[in-house]
Amino acid sequence: MIGLITGQVQYLMAPTACIMTTSGVGYDIELPLPSFCQLHLNEQASIWTHFHVREDAQLLYGFIDRKERDVFRQLIKINGVGAKMALAMLSAMSGAELKMHVEQESETALTRIPGIGKKTAQRLLIELKDKLKNIEVDSSALELTPQRATVSHEGSIIAEVEGALMSLGYKEKEAQQAIKAAKSKGDTFADTQGLLKATLQQLSGF
Repeated sequence: MIGLITGQVQYLMAPTACIMTTSGVGYDIELPLPSFCQLHLNEQASIWTHFHVREDAQLLYGFIDRKERDVFRQLIKINGVGAKMALAMLSAMSGAELKMHVEQESETALTRIPGIGKKTAQRLLIELKDKLKNIEVDSSALELTPQRATVSHEGSIIAEVEGALMSLGYKEKEAQQAIKAAKSKGDTFADTQGLLKATLQQLSGF
């Protein structure tokens, strides 16, 4: 249906979504964290998209790298893996890293992804082995550049803080807004504790 959109990044939304305009139309697109971090407000970009139809919604998911979209499409074919979990997986690791962990049968690596427990990880290792076998991914992504390592680390911190806030009783949207507010001040956070502290300070003022 809609496979590729090239246009201007009109708006960036928390946690990882954008509105891209082209030919007078604005497309609301959800992305994994690494793709989201490559977008810049009011600049041109090309996003490979997956058009997802549910009974209650029609959604667009986007990826800077076409191969990442290919991995996403394989993930959502697995029973019990929805688009949200697939995005979480590709926010925590690249398609190349995921393929490597599946080939190495690294259950521990998959359980580090928010929302994936031991049983789910075991099932994913079995089901993904054949689905990812013939997908070409950029193996150079396994050699993390400092920038990509920072993005991956930041994504883990954000996911951990969001999970901690929700365990404290905050709603998902409330937690995401507080994290965004804490990060908007320009401070950098090297660990989960630092961002959690700043986010709780934001929430205490709500």
